[in-house]
Amino acid sequence: MDINSVSGNETALADAVEDGLRAIPGLHVVRDGDAIVARTELGRPERVILAGHLDTVPLPVTEGARGTVPSTWDSGVPGSGLLYGRGATDMKGGVAVQLALAASMFDGGAEPAKDVTFVFYDHEEVEAEKSGLGRLVRNYPELLRGDFAILLEPTDGTVEGGCNGTMRFDVTTVGEAAHSARAWMGHNAIHDAAPILGRLAAYEPRTITVDGLDYRESLNAVKIHGGTAGNVIPDRCVVEINYRFAPDKNPDQAEAHVRELLQGFDVVRTDAAAGARPGLNHPAAASFVAAVGAEPKPKYGWTDVARFSELGVPAVNFGPGDALLAHKDNEHVDADAIRECFRALRLWLAD
Repeated sequence: MDINSVSGNETALADAVEDGLRAIPGLHVVRDGDAIVARTELGRPERVILAGHLDTVPLPVTEGARGTVPSTWDSGVPGSGLLYGRGATDMKGGVAVQLALAASMFDGGAEPAKDVTFVFYDHEEVEAEKSGLGRLVRNYPELLRGDFAILLEPTDGTVEGGCNGTMRFDVTTVGEAAHSARAWMGHNAIHDAAPILGRLAAYEPRTITVDGLDYRESLNAVKIHGGTAGNVIPDRCVVEINYRFAPDKNPDQAEAHVRELLQGFDVVRTDAAAGARPGLNHPAAASFVAAVGAEPKPKYGWTDVARFSELGVPAVNFGPGDALLAHKDNEHVDADAIRECFRALRLWLAD
């Protein structure tokens, strides 16, 4: 956590991770840019992927914020209590568990009962085309083959299955510019956006059950911009919309739903990422849920489990820390949560 790895600045941390992994006998290590894959080759009948991203969102700018770099312990005693700093929950706590598992799995000759692929990647917190995991999928798809994947995103120690999909739209209204003193000579595009906002405000988001988990959807305006000056009737207005949709539908089906709601308006899809079904009926997933011992929950946000799902690898989210603290100025994680996540995964891998 004391190595600054804001998106685009992951090289120093990737170097440290690579050095640590190459020092472990029994791991085959490949690096691609600032992404690293380390694999055991034990000939086990089952292969599990443990994945996590190295980058963080930018550091907080609020004076006195504790979710920054370097990290600090609230107790003043390293390893005890709460650890504050950027990436504590999202997701260097999970990355620490990956590294600890890699370092300990051969201790005392106690090899895991499953082959394991460790994946550490860059550029998760930015636009999808920069994703280090996406680059690995393109460059080294054979290294990402497995029977089951666990993404160590923060879940408070509970298995979260699948994830919602996400997509964005621009909805544009067009008017005619005029001097605001002679408004009747023009047509106000911002006023024309009122029905768009009205439909979104009246929209009742759905909760959809997928493979036994209830996924809450949301459809919201997230930005609106238009106009050129304080004395000009605006001739253009754009409402930006984000739709988080349940994994019962693909992006084209989700887009059709939004277009139906906003029929009559100029709707352009600008970005989309499919969700992922829970995959909890897979034997490896079922055994992992049983080992954790807590009732699984849905993942409302989008995560890279969707990328593994597209590869045909069932995947879940499971990691230390409260996701609600991610990106916050007081981002922190409990040391005991990291230890418990490590314990649960080590026991399951040995079973």
